[in-house]
Amino acid sequence: MNYKMIAYILGGVLRVEGLLLLLPTGIAIYYGEDVALRAFLITVAACLLVGFAAKWKEPEDKRIYGREGFVVVALSWIAMSFFGAFPFYFSGVIQGAVNCFFETVSGFTTTGATILQDIEILPRSILFWRSFTHWIGGMGILVFMLAIMPMGDDRSMYLMKAEAPGPMVSKLVPKVKSTAKLLYGIYIILTLLEMIMLFFAGMPLFDSVVNAFSTAGTGGFSIRNASIAAYDSRYFEYVITVFMLLFSVNFNLYYLLFIRDFKNVLRNEEFRYFLAIVGFTTLLITINIWHLYPTLEEAFRRAAFQVVSIVSTTGFVTANYDLWPEFSKTIIFCLTTLGACGGSTGGGIKISRFIILVKIAAREIKHIVHPRSVNLIKLDGYKIEENVIRGVTGYIIIYFLLLFGSFLLVSMNNFGFTTSFTAVVTCLSNVGPGFALVGPIENLFFLSAFSKLVLCMDMLLGRLEIFPIIMLFAPSIWRKSYM
Repeated sequence: MNYKMIAYILGGVLRVEGLLLLLPTGIAIYYGEDVALRAFLITVAACLLVGFAAKWKEPEDKRIYGREGFVVVALSWIAMSFFGAFPFYFSGVIQGAVNCFFETVSGFTTTGATILQDIEILPRSILFWRSFTHWIGGMGILVFMLAIMPMGDDRSMYLMKAEAPGPMVSKLVPKVKSTAKLLYGIYIILTLLEMIMLFFAGMPLFDSVVNAFSTAGTGGFSIRNASIAAYDSRYFEYVITVFMLLFSVNFNLYYLLFIRDFKNVLRNEEFRYFLAIVGFTTLLITINIWHLYPTLEEAFRRAAFQVVSIVSTTGFVTANYDLWPEFSKTIIFCLTTLGACGGSTGGGIKISRFIILVKIAAREIKHIVHPRSVNLIKLDGYKIEENVIRGVTGYIIIYFLLLFGSFLLVSMNNFGFTTSFTAVVTCLSNVGPGFALVGPIENLFFLSAFSKLVLCMDMLLGRLEIFPIIMLFAPSIWRKSYM
């Protein structure tokens, strides 16, 4: 284990976080929010001080292998969340260190679960930082660092693999640095496009910016207590629905569109399955809730918004779907665990894993019927390697073990099965709202500090695809030897 190189990269992460914190610091200056300004200045100083101390001397041995990649990613997200909680704590807008940490982890992991009971009383700079954490966490802080910092491709690919969502990670172009730049370029363009479309249709500039941040990161933090429903605008709802959908698609497809490789876009199985699932579930829910709304258009709009919001793991709300019929609620719950596409900013199990899992099951059935047959598992016409199949199977097994283990711990609060179970599912899948006491118009303030810490771990596990966090608890990973 190359401890010096790990510390060096962590120092870089904290320095980048310190620089990013200058944006909400400027917002605090502009709006004259003195208490928030002091909190941000303390946080910036702490990030830069620790960051420079850890990155003071570049290590001679710069080797990074798979295990260092996992450790760096896991520790980076924990450190970012720890220091990112300082503005909430030192400004006093959130009471209690655990609550501050929970809100920050929920932000960076793009979960969107909140402990805040009245969002609209918060200073604007705090609201900006809260939504900005979604945008930072959406594409990943280490992908951002790969785009701006000099680092060899032989080392940086391990970081990208450990942080990027989905069962398979590939480079868009030969160099990892160029791939990171392309990904962030697409990310920034889509974010700006949403901001412009919201602003020029009448949404206040500040609201347009923070809502675009939350949509881009598929996070769901809103600056209104009623979420997007507070704007009462069909146009805003349709625009945000479209962008939630765009951000939950594999970003590799945008690159393929850019180079006019339309054939590979259309043959992408995950993309086709994703659109089919969104379209079919929207249709089913629209029919099921039609009687609850005055027009078919409104029923469709509410259904489409909530389906895309949940499957993209954004968690914005325009309707209290906890009051919908059980059939619609069941569909919403299934979408909560399913998640978005691999290579997107969304969370959940991922559509690609679901497809591979179905194909594994089909292969086993064929093998039982024809024991001597050779059945390859293919995705987009290409053979899936056995190591990917093992990874998907292992991920699913560990996911459900963590789900039931966390549910057992959270259930000690005695808040009922639906509340406890969906609280864990929604945090592990990085969605945000669940059902019952953790439903779309509720918050998680009432949970114990212990349960909040369990859910913080679930959010980190879900965003980092489980393995980087799990690896921290493996004794063998901390050995100095590479053998």
